[in-house]
Amino acid sequence: MYREKTVIGQGTEYPLNGMLTLPDGAAGPVPAVVMVHGSGASNMDEKVLRLTPFRDLADGLAAYGIASLRYDKRTFVHGRKMMKANASGMSVKEETIDDVLLALAMLRNDRRIDSSNIFILGHSMGAMLAPRIDAEGGNVKGLILMAGTPHRLEEIVLRQLEQSRKGNNPVLGLVTGLEGKYFAKKFKGLYDLSDEEAKKKKFAGNISLYYFKEMGQKTAADYLLESSKAVLIMQGGRDFQVLADDDFKAFREILAGRDNITYKLYPDLNHCFVTAIYDDILKASKEYGVERHIGEEVISDIAEFIHDH
Repeated sequence: MYREKTVIGQGTEYPLNGMLTLPDGAAGPVPAVVMVHGSGASNMDEKVLRLTPFRDLADGLAAYGIASLRYDKRTFVHGRKMMKANASGMSVKEETIDDVLLALAMLRNDRRIDSSNIFILGHSMGAMLAPRIDAEGGNVKGLILMAGTPHRLEEIVLRQLEQSRKGNNPVLGLVTGLEGKYFAKKFKGLYDLSDEEAKKKKFAGNISLYYFKEMGQKTAADYLLESSKAVLIMQGGRDFQVLADDDFKAFREILAGRDNITYKLYPDLNHCFVTAIYDDILKASKEYGVERHIGEEVISDIAEFIHDH
């Protein structure tokens, strides 16, 4: 395994530190993946407390002869600058999609990479966006969706607040219950708003309702229904952020009968695809505060999917 530091978007307003991981001794151009973060500001390892899922995947895939490119998310490095520049009109295009397209272009121009054999690997919200990225210029060989959902982002926000309301902490339950009602009112009629109206209505901080409206025009499932490319949909059975009995099940129902989709369910793994400790959304800090790493089964399944397609 060979790691090479690089920069995504060099010469642009938002350069990002990145890491290209290459397999040792690979003969000829190798397949590759670009990794797309979940929600929030994340570094190139997608570090969450003591978990580093993207670093685990990069190192593991290299052993199977697969290169990977990961990088710091734009909001992690340039969050304040972005908010100032975009004000209330920021969308996932500026936050995520533009940088993925730059990363893909970088891989295609690298002679060590097989330009016809590049995949997008999206985790969580990155999995929600991966089909759109492919449709809007990504043009990759296939998609790997880890803990994605066919639902809209605002639906997930409200569901997670409801999960917290039903948790074991009565005080937190009361607070999140009120938050749920407050945000449900905000989201009501979202798609009847014009873009300008949505930009004027705040969700939280500098994020406006336009962020949700722009992203929610088409879901991941909508894009997948329009594509015949190979897709691997992966889900942890003990994920309390994206749910096996809801999101994963919904993907299977919406995409039923399509032979380009492969499904993998890991009963004992959580949202970051490491062995789960808790099942309660209120214990996320404890769940992610114990160092573990993505296991061989997950990495080998991804590698097999890439090599088979």
